Parts: sequence; structure tokens; C-alpha cells
Amino acid sequence: MTRLPVLALLAAAALPAAAQTPAKPARLGLCAACHGEDGRARVPETPNLAGQRFDYLLKALRAYKSGQRDVPVMRAALGPLGDAELEQLARWYADLAPCAAGAR
Repeated sequence: MTRLPVLALLAAAALPAAAQTPAKPARLGLCAACHGEDGRARVPETPNLAGQRFDYLLKALRAYKSGQRDVPVMRAALGPLGDAELEQLARWYADLAPCAAGAR
């Protein structure tokens, strides 16, 4: 009886990394317009988000949404999003391969 849970854990650990990639967020479009779907910024002076730490990204998104970080375009873009959607966006960008330094 104890073999089944152990086998299930081994099977899950053997899954390829692609199978563990989070689903593409439904609200990615607005972010992607400036930051790129792949996390590589499309607009000059806009940061690349790919590969940044999840906790940093989530904290930043929450700060933009609340106005703690006073950037009107970010506050407007994030206004309609709930906390779960902010978490999905942060997870998406954090799980992408980082951009090379200075890449655009």
C-alpha cells in the first residue's frame, strides 16, 4: 500500500520541465504590449521581466496597483486585476528564461 504514493511522487518528479510551466495568463496581453509575452521589453526604458524573482514581481505588481509605486500607466493597467491574476502574471514572467544583460 505504501508503494503507490512513492510511485506517484517519483512519476511527478520525472515529468519534463515544460509540463510544469504555468498556463499563460489570460490577462497577459496588456503587459505583453510593453514588457513582451516572453518578458523581453518592447518599449524603450521598460524593464525586461523574464526570469525575475516571483516574490519581487508580485510585490512590485501589488505596489503599482495600490499606487504605492506611483506610475499611472501601471496603476491603470493593473486596476481591474485581482490578486490571483497578479500572481499568475508574476509566476509567468518569473518562470521564463532571463534575458541577457542589456538585451532588448
